[in-house]
Amino acid sequence: MLNKWLKQVLTPRTQAAGQKAGTPSQSLPVNKNLLVSMELLRSKLGRSPDFVMRGFTSSKGDSPYPVLAVCYVDGLVDHMQLTELIEAAARTAENSLQNGREPSGGEPDEGELDEGKPDGGESVAEQLARSLPSADLQKKATLDDVIASVLSGSVVFLADNTSYALSVSIPGGLRRSVEEPTSQSVIRGPKEGFTEELSTNMALIRRKLKTPDLRMEVRQIGTYTQTRVAVAYIQGIAQDSVVEEVRRRIDSINTDSILESNYIEEMIQDAPLSPFPTIMNTERPDAVAASLLDGQVAVLIDGTPFALLMPVTFFKFFQSSEDYYQRYDLATFLRVLRIMTFLVALLLPSLYIAITTFQQEILPMTMLITLAAQREGTPLPALLEAFIMELTFEVIREAGVRMPRIIGPAISIVGALVIGQAAVQAGLVSGTMVIVVSFTAIANFVIPSIDMAAAVRLMRFTLMILAGTLGLFGILAGMIPIIVHLVSLRSFGVDYYAPYAPFHKSNMKDMMIRVPIWAMKTRPDQIAGKNRTRQAPYQYPPVEETLLGSSSQGGQEEPS
Repeated sequence: MLNKWLKQVLTPRTQAAGQKAGTPSQSLPVNKNLLVSMELLRSKLGRSPDFVMRGFTSSKGDSPYPVLAVCYVDGLVDHMQLTELIEAAARTAENSLQNGREPSGGEPDEGELDEGKPDGGESVAEQLARSLPSADLQKKATLDDVIASVLSGSVVFLADNTSYALSVSIPGGLRRSVEEPTSQSVIRGPKEGFTEELSTNMALIRRKLKTPDLRMEVRQIGTYTQTRVAVAYIQGIAQDSVVEEVRRRIDSINTDSILESNYIEEMIQDAPLSPFPTIMNTERPDAVAASLLDGQVAVLIDGTPFALLMPVTFFKFFQSSEDYYQRYDLATFLRVLRIMTFLVALLLPSLYIAITTFQQEILPMTMLITLAAQREGTPLPALLEAFIMELTFEVIREAGVRMPRIIGPAISIVGALVIGQAAVQAGLVSGTMVIVVSFTAIANFVIPSIDMAAAVRLMRFTLMILAGTLGLFGILAGMIPIIVHLVSLRSFGVDYYAPYAPFHKSNMKDMMIRVPIWAMKTRPDQIAGKNRTRQAPYQYPPVEETLLGSSSQGGQEEPS
């Protein structure tokens, strides 16, 4: 039933992929009459006060009409560069030759000179293009293109008797500087994170990957937001089929707005009804660079510091950037610890409910007597008790996130200490249940990926219900479908549970166990393309024989 409903939901989008939502009528071309173009632009933008338009007249004639106009949106452009461009436009208007013709009194007659070129000389637009101090100069033939450029942080120049406009991109305004990531902090490693500016994020990746094979394809999505989305990959390392699939899914998006990366993620991910994420997000440029070197594809969205990475496997969500910035033995220990805490966060409350309710014979007699003594005065069964405590902690967690940063820690302390202690003293819950719920919450925070941690939080409640009704058999009945679901998932054509299902022996060096850097000779074959060689063989640091000889001789020499 779910598959049938999902096909019905996705089929209309595939059929209407070529139709843009809310597509306006055909755009008007730039009018040769400067006053007409200026009035049309003001009208299309609703005469907004932040839309600035300024005209320049020529001193060569007596006409009061402008021969050149500049338009931009205040707050979206760099004012220092804007001043230079306006000075260049003023000089061009001052030196322009109109030979006594009326610049903007009406539509030009057929007998007048084409494109405003007096006697075969340069037009005002050509003079301006030659004098503008910018290499990023583009021609815009329609008014919609002019408006799109203005709303993207460009300055647009309109010249009289010219059927096109000149656009110079000088984005500016208030921006957040490059800072340390807030959601993925590390002790050792780079401290820079993505910002909300797409060009800045692309530059951060370029600084780490100084190769001409790095490809970045930018497209605009959203009828009203016109959000720029960049697809980044390394040609030769990423699989061509994966890159083409990412392009196809992004190009098929038909919506009016893209405000954050999750808009893109939900529209292109595999298995949208699955609680497990099939696309990874990160705000670390070093994590994106490392993923691109492994053969993954990154999607950067303007307006958000979070980039999307695809394809991904299940065990990628338990790896951290810091694993490669510290010794391999410690990184291996931490990865195994994360897998263990994943199982604890998923199963600990369910196991407590099942054992205390149905399978008490599993516990040692001393522990059973202790638990029975604690639960003697509690009025609620273990399942309802665990549900109340878990929901209470979720409320405290959400309150701590939404409250201001100054008050948030205080809310967490009050909720964890005062409410928990008061509930135990009042006899509403047992002390062991408070310990179980608290340790479960702490284990949930150990998982590096927030999306994977959220999936664990959702599945935990389902397993608690099964444990409260069927005991350990209920937990087993819930875990089997979860494992089958994980094995059957795919992320952009890559098996989600790889390299364990299917088994890839060559990819075991960087999964739960991380071998030393010098032993990682190849990239993961289920993700990488043709170029799978990461480094030359025999990268283990050799020990020079001369050093060994000198040290042995030094030990035998007697002091003089």
